[in-house]
Amino acid sequence: MSVERVNAPGAADELEVRRMNLEDLDQVLTIEERSFPTPWTRQAFASELCENERALYLVAVEKGKVVGYVGMWLVLDEAHVTTLAVHPDRRRVGIGRRLLREAMHWARERGSRRMTLEVRVSNLGAQRLYQEEGFRRVGIRPGYYQDNDEDAVIMWKEDL
Repeated sequence: MSVERVNAPGAADELEVRRMNLEDLDQVLTIEERSFPTPWTRQAFASELCENERALYLVAVEKGKVVGYVGMWLVLDEAHVTTLAVHPDRRRVGIGRRLLREAMHWARERGSRRMTLEVRVSNLGAQRLYQEEGFRRVGIRPGYYQDNDEDAVIMWKEDL
């Protein structure tokens, strides 16, 4: 379990990042529904947590409340970020960056050497965060997002 101070304006004094569990799902789903036009279902998260042996999901917790989460699949020596979201009331204070860094750390500890993700072409804030953390744009997945047929930017980080 990792507890670290988040040094950003408005950040809580302490932010705990730990593995997600089924008891977190009510709070996770609230964030999911406020963050994405086509949110994952409870069953989708439960399946990832209980049935997908390659999946690893983390939550960020402030004062006992889930304020963000990240998920990834670990396949051979690669990690694929499947989702990352922060509660709208807690955005822009370093929680997303902390979750991404923790995901990279957990993936590296489990043998991953590089990480990939897709991000909406319109999500410039997320793209900027990923680039600041060493990800580079390598391509486009046309029509990747089914809710509006938006393209996704494919990003990779080598040498975790």
